[in-house]
Amino acid sequence: MSRTTDLSTRLSDLLARHQALHDPRKEPRNGLRWLQELRSWQARRLEASFDRFLRDPRRRPAAQFFLSDVYNDHDFSRRDADIARVLPMMQRLLPSALLGTVADAIELGLLTHAFDLRMAQRLQTLAPRRKRLDAALYAQAYRDCGLPRLRGHQIELIGRVGLGLGRAVRMPGVSTLLKLSRGPAKAAGLSELQGFLERGFAAFGQLGDVREFIAEIESDEREVAWRLFEGDPDPFPGLE
Repeated sequence: MSRTTDLSTRLSDLLARHQALHDPRKEPRNGLRWLQELRSWQARRLEASFDRFLRDPRRRPAAQFFLSDVYNDHDFSRRDADIARVLPMMQRLLPSALLGTVADAIELGLLTHAFDLRMAQRLQTLAPRRKRLDAALYAQAYRDCGLPRLRGHQIELIGRVGLGLGRAVRMPGVSTLLKLSRGPAKAAGLSELQGFLERGFAAFGQLGDVREFIAEIESDEREVAWRLFEGDPDPFPGLE
């Protein structure tokens, strides 16, 4: 099986799983009341951990892109529906390396949502009457849900998406292709996908040393995961 066929199969499989996991008829945990509170709390936590990046003018655009488009509480279902609609065309026009990065982004969103559903279900058991989440309750639910290897893979995917975009910025012709596709994408109702790619290119084009930036994010997230699994009484230093 060729690499292109492998990638096509992976993308198709990820998109189908993504759709099923977000379908409230197939996955009733999407209706759990804890889900949105959990996602909002995680977004605030991540923004706090990105504080030093956000204060650095050179790194701020890439950090904001991660917060808005890669690893946050944003709903990526429209973007991924766009990808499902134009997958054959994407495979003809975009380099396989960039398609691989898109696949990594979808897998990251899929895995993150799966963890969120698992966490929301556990929170419902731990605190059925509470309405607000704090660090201690989050840490308890995180440990109870377990799966440290998959948590490690989640962090690995964050790095792969960032490094993939960093490489794509240096590919000849890709930036021009995105500019030329802006009008057709809007006309075809593919603005979410187009915006994701354009914002990623713009942010990482200003970044400079992509590897250093991604290595710091991965190191920070692995440290947080270690603290949580080890039962550290203060797993999020500096988080109010």
